[in-house]
Amino acid sequence: MRILVAEDEKPLARAISKIFEKSNYSTDVVFNGEDALDYIETGNYDAAVLDVMMPKLDGISVLKKVRQAGNNIPILILTAKSETDDKVLGLDSGANDYLTKPFDSKELTARIRAITRTQVSSDTKLTAGNLTLDRATFELASPEGSFKLANKEFQMMEMFMMNRHVVISTEKFMEKIWGYDSESEINVVWVYISYLRKKLTALKANVFIKASRNAGYSLEETDD
Repeated sequence: MRILVAEDEKPLARAISKIFEKSNYSTDVVFNGEDALDYIETGNYDAAVLDVMMPKLDGISVLKKVRQAGNNIPILILTAKSETDDKVLGLDSGANDYLTKPFDSKELTARIRAITRTQVSSDTKLTAGNLTLDRATFELASPEGSFKLANKEFQMMEMFMMNRHVVISTEKFMEKIWGYDSESEINVVWVYISYLRKKLTALKANVFIKASRNAGYSLEETDD
């Protein structure tokens, strides 16, 4: 899952990003409202966290513009303001939830899970063939054993298992997992495909990652 974090306090923004990365989410971070609006309009995000008090464009204005454009991305408003009227304004403007600073990291991730529940499968475990991917522990398992996947390995395997038989392009992986601001080259996708293939072999999986020339990759069952 990919999340946009818009927060003008840079240390806090980076801390929020780290919290999400520990939950195996990918993040992009921006520090003003204009950039937040631009990223939401042009990006492919599963959720956004918007601080209310941001330079150039405040979070509520960003929220209103996003909703006026018909974009239903789940949005969590994050602010130091705790007055009831401020909460009501945020929710009435289209926010899915509202969290005041300071906050507990567990509550933040729980609220993100809650507002994205209708966007993604609520199943804790995904299955494909004899494989199970546990979204709580990040473990990929078969009757032969298990591996705890690293952040991007997990996200890539999750995309495969949620879209079996669907060809996913390298560009889609880059956009969804590494993001627009990544300095990584596109061949990093091939490297992670190799990592996952080795794990599938070690687990004696009855599914494999198929390469489709000039198109991308898909998760397929073996013939036997």
